[in-house]
Amino acid sequence: MKAVLSQPNKRYLFLTGLRAQARVLGALVMREMITRYGRENIGFLWLILEPMILTCGVMIVWTLMRHEAHGLTVIAFVLSGYMPLTLWRHVSSYMVSCLRQNLPLMYHRQIGLADALIARALLEIGGTTFALLVVYYGAYLAGFIEPFADLGLILAGWLFMAWFAFSVGLVLAALAEMFEVIEKLVAPFQYLMLPISGMFFMVSWLPHDAQKLALYVPTVHCYEMFRAGTFGNTIKPFYDVSYIFTACLLTNAVGLYLVERVKAHIKFE
Repeated sequence: MKAVLSQPNKRYLFLTGLRAQARVLGALVMREMITRYGRENIGFLWLILEPMILTCGVMIVWTLMRHEAHGLTVIAFVLSGYMPLTLWRHVSSYMVSCLRQNLPLMYHRQIGLADALIARALLEIGGTTFALLVVYYGAYLAGFIEPFADLGLILAGWLFMAWFAFSVGLVLAALAEMFEVIEKLVAPFQYLMLPISGMFFMVSWLPHDAQKLALYVPTVHCYEMFRAGTFGNTIKPFYDVSYIFTACLLTNAVGLYLVERVKAHIKFE
């Protein structure tokens, strides 16, 4: 007769597996940091400094140009647009070449293709999140922006953007292994996404017909949530949590399916 595991034993095995998975991801993140940034000079700090420098540069330029932000503080509007954009671009683009670069690790039984992708995404999300905190608190202490109106909406918009970027990254990483041309199309794809992503506008600023079209783009909902948390009642946000959740879930499922299928296209030498 087959032995039936009791509920405590099942829970123990689950927790043991979860701890093992956490150790694998932690080791992969550390390896990724050392491989990409090394141990010399500023190392990992560059992951944080890069989005900080670019965001601050855009803030200064828009302020000097007296850019129109429909009555909103220009610095806060740039922060609420450029930081989620950086999160989207870094997570989705840096995952594309991940499988090829981490191929030697696949000989370890505990490491799978998805582990390498998750580790790289976690590194990018962690670095960009830290950069957001530093830029925000720096601008707040300097008196350039007001405190966030709703931290819950800020967090929701940020996490949904991270999830959607990760999901799209899964799809792009898998397709890049199947078709070489995909890797060359990632940068143009991201640039073409800019005008419709929601970074430069709010849905309430658009004509009625354009609003309907804009809300089909998942990233628009992320920006609207993030800006609703930033500006509070001074704006009229348009977002649908169920829509962005469904978009992330479906894209994530497609991405994981493609990553599983891509094993047949990868050559282990």
